[in-house]
Amino acid sequence: MEKGSNLILNAHQISQRINRIAYQIYEDNFNEKEIIIIGIRSNGYVLAQKIAESLGKICKIKITLAELIIDKTNHMKEEASISIDTADVKGKSVVLIDDVLNSGKTLIYSMKTLLDIDIKKLRTALMVDRDHKRYPVNANFVGMTLSTTMQEHVTVEFGKQARVYLS
Repeated sequence: MEKGSNLILNAHQISQRINRIAYQIYEDNFNEKEIIIIGIRSNGYVLAQKIAESLGKICKIKITLAELIIDKTNHMKEEASISIDTADVKGKSVVLIDDVLNSGKTLIYSMKTLLDIDIKKLRTALMVDRDHKRYPVNANFVGMTLSTTMQEHVTVEFGKQARVYLS
């Protein structure tokens, strides 16, 4: 953690929020045969893995995990893609996951890729929603909503010392 940073969530609190999000996803999809969990490359995918693992412990629904590859700094550079065959996603309930929602740009470009596939339902899940949206996108499942200034930076770290902090 950087000097001058404020701890927002520790590892235990992150785990609790991941479990809560998993239960919310299950409640929203209890009658589905399969849920496709798609994490946006990097931390979104790590969070998706943790949510998928938690879902596997609480329900018998088939969970398919995939990664969405997108250039977060230049969304127009190349088309985003997913790590599984689009035919495996067609007609299914999909949950798109990222770690932090800042402006909403990455999430909306990622959603565009999924909307080109004929999916049954699309939901979004985030660890932190900063509520600085410039795009018309909302999170369905959120670990935490955090009011920040545009100059502040929210970082989510997974690993031995999982934490969310503000700098």
